[in-house]
Amino acid sequence: MAERRRGPALEKALLDAAWEELTANGYARFTMDAVVQRAGTSPPVLYRRWSDRDALVRATLQHVMKGALLDIPDTGSLRGDVLTLMREINATRIELVTVMSVQLADYHRAAGPDAPRSPLTSGRKEAVDVLYDRAVRRGEVRPERLTDRIRSLPFDLLRHELLTTFAPVPDDVLEEIVDTVLLPLVR
Repeated sequence: MAERRRGPALEKALLDAAWEELTANGYARFTMDAVVQRAGTSPPVLYRRWSDRDALVRATLQHVMKGALLDIPDTGSLRGDVLTLMREINATRIELVTVMSVQLADYHRAAGPDAPRSPLTSGRKEAVDVLYDRAVRRGEVRPERLTDRIRSLPFDLLRHELLTTFAPVPDDVLEEIVDTVLLPLVR
């Protein structure tokens, strides 16, 4: 007989099942019943926690993105920090970026600006901005140049590369993004 899951273990199992369902079938075919089946539980167990599929999708995305946070590099230079972070994303997050962008496009369209976004941009205030703040303190960049669009630009370009090739981005392309696009804009 299988051990009964409770509390955080049950919630994790439900959210993991929901993520597997989103990954396999996308938002358009995502149903509460499919998650119940995948998790091996009953509908009341799921509905006690999330009243509808959108609430479950939001919770699932937050759960997945929380587990996808990367350490903030500190190499001593903006170039090194951004390249290190981009290389880590490139090496470990291609599936997550793809699913968040492709499988959940309908969800993002329906949810509008309140939808959790790609792991490349969500939580940026707590993560990527640290890199830029350090660079400002070191005198590497001009703070007035650091608009939100410029701060996210290298990661937007990385996401674009990942989604157009569905493969890791060559290192020389990452270096080109930093050296010929980002750094000239912020210095």
